[in-house]
Amino acid sequence: MYRSGNIVARIFDRQICTPAPGTSVHYARRFYENLVPSYTVYEVECPDHSFRKFTDDGQYLISFSRNHQELIVYRPRWLSFSCKDEDCDKHDLPPRAKRFDSFFTQLYCVSLASCNELICKDFFLYMESKQFGLFATSTAQIHDAPAAGGAVHGVPSIEKITFHLLRLEDGEILDKKVFCNDFVNLTHNMGVFLYDDLLAIVSLRYQTIHILQIRDAGNLVYVRAIGEFCREDDELFLNSNAQGMALSDKYKQHQLPGNHIENHMHQGQPNLGNSFLSGIKQRLLSFIFQGLWNEERDDTLRIQGLRKKFYFHFQDYVDLIIWKVQFLDRHHLLIKFGSVDGGVSRNADHHPAFVAVYNMDTTEIVSFYQNSADELYLLFEQFCDHFHATSRNSMYMNFISSHSNNIHAREQLRSIKDKASNPSQFVKKMLASLPFSCQSQSPSPYFDQSLFRFDDKLISATDRHRQSTDHPIKFILRRYPYPLKFKIKPGPEAGSMDGRAKKISSFLFHPILPLALSVQQTLFLQPSVVNIHFRR
Repeated sequence: MYRSGNIVARIFDRQICTPAPGTSVHYARRFYENLVPSYTVYEVECPDHSFRKFTDDGQYLISFSRNHQELIVYRPRWLSFSCKDEDCDKHDLPPRAKRFDSFFTQLYCVSLASCNELICKDFFLYMESKQFGLFATSTAQIHDAPAAGGAVHGVPSIEKITFHLLRLEDGEILDKKVFCNDFVNLTHNMGVFLYDDLLAIVSLRYQTIHILQIRDAGNLVYVRAIGEFCREDDELFLNSNAQGMALSDKYKQHQLPGNHIENHMHQGQPNLGNSFLSGIKQRLLSFIFQGLWNEERDDTLRIQGLRKKFYFHFQDYVDLIIWKVQFLDRHHLLIKFGSVDGGVSRNADHHPAFVAVYNMDTTEIVSFYQNSADELYLLFEQFCDHFHATSRNSMYMNFISSHSNNIHAREQLRSIKDKASNPSQFVKKMLASLPFSCQSQSPSPYFDQSLFRFDDKLISATDRHRQSTDHPIKFILRRYPYPLKFKIKPGPEAGSMDGRAKKISSFLFHPILPLALSVQQTLFLQPSVVNIHFRR
C-alpha cells in the first residue's frame, strides 16, 4: 500500500517497494487515485452521432449515424496545445481544444444497413484478440406475425436480421450471417453472447441456440444448433425412424384390401413437429423427473411426490421457452427459461423464470433452479465472478468490481438485503440479472469500488441509460480522509433551461485513460449534449 497520496512519492515507492505476489496490477491501479478526469469541456462541437462505447482495449470509439445506416469509428487521441506563459493551468483552453476532433480522429465511415434495414444501435460485441467487431442490422418488427413452421406463438418476427463481422483496423466487412423471419433480442446484447471465439445467438421465435465460431481469417462458421435437436445426428435418426414407420404403415394398408384411406401425413418428408417435444425440453423434463425420483426411496412416496411436483406442473414445464443464454465456459451454457410473455417483455422481473446449466458436450442438463431459489442466490453472492464469463484474452475485464471480489460491493449488497422487507422478492430481483448480458460492463478503473465511491443509482459500470440530473455526480476516494477527487456533470454547464423535458444520460469511460464522454439527450430527437471529461 502506498504511504502517500502524492503522485511523485508514489512513483518513488514503486521504485523501491515490491508488491505482494499476485497484487502488482491492483498496486499499479492505485495510481488512478491521482490520475482522474477532473476537467470538463461542456457542449463540445461534435458530429450528431449516436455514440455507443469504447472498445475494451481502448483502441476505438464506436458510433452510428443518426439515420442508423452508417458505422463511424474513431481513434482516441490526447489533447495537445501550446501555451506561451509559464503557468498554463490558469489559462482557459483555446477554442480548437473544445472541438471533438481535438480528442478523436475519425478512421472511417462504413455503410452497413440497406435501404429497409437499420443498425441496431444498442448492439455491439468486440473480439479483442483479433480486433473484430460484430454489428447487427434488421428490418422492422412484425408483432402479429403468424406462428408458422414451428415458431412460438406470441413472439414477434423480423423479416431480416444480419450480423456483420468487421475488422475494426480498416473497416473491412469480413463476413455476414443472415436470419430470416426470426426474432433475436439485440437490446443490450441480450440475445447474443461472445466467449473467446465462440458465439451463441438465441432465436426466440424458433427456440434455437445457434453456436458459431469466429475463425482467425474472419469467417463466421456454423458449429451446431441446440433446441429441437441436441446432437448432430438427432435429426437424421428421427427422420430415418419415421420413414421406417411410414413404410411399415404403408405395408399394413396394402395387406388390408378393404382399407383404401391414404394418410398423406406420412408421404414425403416426415412431419415430426407435433410428435415430439424439442430435444432441449426433453433433457429438461428428464432432469426434473430424475431429481424428484431420487428424492425418495419409498416407491409410494416417489409416486406421490411426482404427482405433486412433476405431473401437476408438467404443462407449465412444457410451455417454458428459452429467454436468454450465456457461456460459463467453452462447454457449458447458462440458459434462462420462462413464459412467452416474459421473453418478449421489456421488464421480465415479475414473470416466473428458471435457470439451467447445460453441457454442450454431453447434451445434459447439469442443474436447474427457480429464479427465487436461495441455493442459487448463495452461489451468485459468493461466486459472482464465475457468472461474468470473460474471454481469456480480455485482461481489462478481470478487474470489474462485484460482491464476490470487492468488500465494499459486498457490504452494499448485504445492506440492501437487510433493508429488504420481503427476502424472497429480494432474491428474485437479484437473480433477474442472470444470465448476464455480454460485454455489458465498463472495465474503467474509476468504477473500481476499492478505489472510488459513487452513487450507483446515477452512474455505474453497467452499460445503461440513466435518468439525467442537473447535479454533478461525485467520485470520492476510498482512502482516508475520503476527499472528493472529481465530478461528472452531464448536460450544459448552467443546467437545462427546460426543466419539464425528460432527459437521459449515458456515460462512456475509456478503459485505460482518464477520459470520459457524457451524452445527454431528450426524448424529442433534439441534438445530444456531449461533454468531454479528461485530465488536463
